[in-house]
Amino acid sequence: MKNLIFLSLLICFLISGQQLTAQKSHGTLYNPTANANNDISALLKQAKKENKHVVLQVGGNWCGWCYKFEDFAQKDTLIKNILADHYLVYHLNYSKENKNEALLKQYEFPQRMGFPVFVILDADGRRIHTQDSSMLESGDGYDEKKVANFFKSWTAFAIDPMTYESEE
Repeated sequence: MKNLIFLSLLICFLISGQQLTAQKSHGTLYNPTANANNDISALLKQAKKENKHVVLQVGGNWCGWCYKFEDFAQKDTLIKNILADHYLVYHLNYSKENKNEALLKQYEFPQRMGFPVFVILDADGRRIHTQDSSMLESGDGYDEKKVANFFKSWTAFAIDPMTYESEE
C-alpha cells in the first residue's frame, strides 16, 4: 500500500513539474497586474481599424492547457495565419491574484466552461461567442480542423450579412 501511495505521489510530482517547466520555458502568458479594461479598449480600437475581431483567451499562468493552446497556435501555420489575419488576441488573466471578475461578469461568466475559454468580441466590444476549449481538443492536444473551423466561423467576414447576399 505504501508503494502505491508513493507511486501516486511521484506521478503527481512529475506531472506538475512538467507543467512548471513548460511555463518557465515559455514565459508567462497572463499578466495578473494588467489593466485588462484599458488593454481590451485599445485592442478594440485597433480591431475596428483593421476590420478584425478580438479573441480573449481566458486562463492563467497556472493553466497547462492554456500553454498547450499557445504552443499549438504558434506552431500550427494554418491556425497562426487565421489568428493573425482575422483576430487580435488578448490573454485575460484569471488567477487568485486577479480574477477580473467585473469583466468576466460583463462577458457572461465564461469561466463556467473551464480554462482556457475563448471569448470573441466584435470591434464594438460586443461578445458574439464564447467557446469551451475542450470542444477543440483531440487526445492530449488540440485538433487543427476543429480549431480552424471555430476561428473561421467567427471572423468579421463570416458573420457579415453582406457575405451571404446573393447577386441578382
